[in-house]
Amino acid sequence: MRRTLAIVLMVATSLATGAEAAQVAVGRDTQTDVMVTIYNGNLGLVKDVRETRLPTGLHETEFTDVAAQIDPTTVHLKSLTDPAGLRILEQNYEYDLLSSEKLLEKYVGRLVRLYNTDGTYLEAKLLSTAGPVFEINGQIHLGHNGRLVLPSLPENLVSKPTLVWLLRNARSGAQRIEASYLTGGITWKADYVMVLDATDTKADLTGWVTIDNRSGATYAKAALKLVAGDVNRAPEGRRDRRALEMAAKAASMQDAAHDFKSEGFFEYHLYTLDGRTTLKDNQTKQLTLMSAGDVPVVKELIYYGAQDYYRTSYGMPMSNQKVGVYLDIKNATEHRLGVPLPKGKVRVYKADASGSQQFVGEDWIDHTPKDERVKIKMGEAFDLVGERTQKDFRKIGVNLYEVEWEISLRNHKTTAQTVTVIEPVPGDWQVLAATHAWEKPEAHTLKFQIPVAKEGASKLAYRVRVKF
Repeated sequence: MRRTLAIVLMVATSLATGAEAAQVAVGRDTQTDVMVTIYNGNLGLVKDVRETRLPTGLHETEFTDVAAQIDPTTVHLKSLTDPAGLRILEQNYEYDLLSSEKLLEKYVGRLVRLYNTDGTYLEAKLLSTAGPVFEINGQIHLGHNGRLVLPSLPENLVSKPTLVWLLRNARSGAQRIEASYLTGGITWKADYVMVLDATDTKADLTGWVTIDNRSGATYAKAALKLVAGDVNRAPEGRRDRRALEMAAKAASMQDAAHDFKSEGFFEYHLYTLDGRTTLKDNQTKQLTLMSAGDVPVVKELIYYGAQDYYRTSYGMPMSNQKVGVYLDIKNATEHRLGVPLPKGKVRVYKADASGSQQFVGEDWIDHTPKDERVKIKMGEAFDLVGERTQKDFRKIGVNLYEVEWEISLRNHKTTAQTVTVIEPVPGDWQVLAATHAWEKPEAHTLKFQIPVAKEGASKLAYRVRVKF
């Protein structure tokens, strides 16, 4: 029985006559153009244009070499030559692909031949593919040394995913037809490489697009577009298992020979490749997204406090708390950027004393419009140590407390450093005293900038009154 997925069924008057419809095969060899738009989240839009001769009247057309992970409910066919003259009456998606396992399944309960090495053969009935199991001369054989030969190829198997349309065509001669559809199994992501200079104040930034094609089709010399943004999709109660099967990754690098042009598109950003590229099935490809040199960078050393310690008297120091290292850049034209940056991972490198580039950290960035800031966490500082001690804790009323903290910062570097201290403070609070100037960037945050001399130490002390 042919496994089909019927999408559109329209009853045609001519079908009632029982006349046989002519059949036309439209393969990849007739393809004149292909356009692929890839979205975040395992989704691609394919527009496949082919030129063929369609007979007039009612006929069946096989459109082969489509993506194996196609969503048949999204297929749209139109004639670019005669849009009004071509109508679809019925559409089927054939995906029962030819394989040795499928062939055996189709012949269960049927006669096959088992050839011996001398050229003779036995007639056998295939009872099961597990084993396999045969019935030969009334006896059951579990497996057989002979070579299994099948008499013919079943009609209900196809060698490649195929769309089958029942069409009514009003125009004779050659015409260009376009099939568009959504497919799973094709993704893209952005990766960035940042190379810091010796002073950690400037960097070269290169963005790469990595495309992973597991859709089951090859797109030759395709016009490529990428959509960056969070596109909503209606959830499905049940998903086709084939759409969830992903093959093992393969790697294929391409030299950077193209650039992407960015434009606003609805509430997203669209990146269009300047030129064309081939996306092979089961291939991972990288293309250059953007590049910028001498981008200003601000390195920040940040020490975070802990909010919970305002509620209880602990007193004991929290020894050797880490000081985080962050890089901050502004995505602005005056900083040699100013282009929408898609979500991706940033890997940062810096040359050591010998001039060899070394990996110093990585972090994720979200979709970042122009003129917004990007903060990248590198890791924890090795030569900077923080220690936080609760010096006093007093309850002075109902849900009213006074708490005093001392934060010691020790710098074992040969250069002076400035550490940003971030103290989360809960409830309704006010600073009673502090050894250093402070800011209130948010309702429940204290911020200090503490200079620490080379191979030296600094102490920050402050007292707050907190009401819960």
